[in-house]
Amino acid sequence: MRGPKLVIFDCDGVLVDTENLANRRLAEWLTAAGFTTSFEYCRKHFSGRSMVSVQKEIEETTKVRLGADFVERWNAGLPDLFAHGVEAIPYVREFVEKVRAAGIAYCVASSARVSKMHITLGQTGLLPLFEHAMFSATMVSRGKPFPDLFLHAAETMGFAPSDCIVIEDSVAGTQAGIAAGMRVFSYHADPLSDRGGLAAAGGILFDDMRQLAGLVPIR
Repeated sequence: MRGPKLVIFDCDGVLVDTENLANRRLAEWLTAAGFTTSFEYCRKHFSGRSMVSVQKEIEETTKVRLGADFVERWNAGLPDLFAHGVEAIPYVREFVEKVRAAGIAYCVASSARVSKMHITLGQTGLLPLFEHAMFSATMVSRGKPFPDLFLHAAETMGFAPSDCIVIEDSVAGTQAGIAAGMRVFSYHADPLSDRGGLAAAGGILFDDMRQLAGLVPIR
């Protein structure tokens, strides 16, 4: 396998451990709004998705209306949600440092807003490694599972999709990377990760960030 020229990292669940916190709150909010659901359902079906796409899906498939200010209220509540601290995914910093030391370009491309990434990456100390190149689903017309975000990141960074790899943890993100024509490495350390869905989407599965250095040729 040839080495990548650009490594694109997802943020939540790949760089920072936020998925469980966020999906517990999302389940509470959706249930209170009339879309009765569970943390487990949200963790499996909505991880890696933007709140815009979550709201659109619910309102297009049910009679539940989340309100015109749903996304704004969600984003406004994130500082409080993560106020007690966010941890980096174990050993991911070491891999990022290896990519940087090898002179390989890298960036972060997330369904979250850049402002949220500043909060979570800032709390984990990873922000200085990524603030040079941060891409959000708010920058494109369609979020994950569509390929738009990853294609936008690659084009902006100056690389062809075939020269890029994506590090993901969600089915939607894995689908987006594959649709973009990129190799996708799908992280599934969390017991609630949809391993079957990740494999079906075409991801190369791994469950420890220390494995990446052996899977991705970095010189």
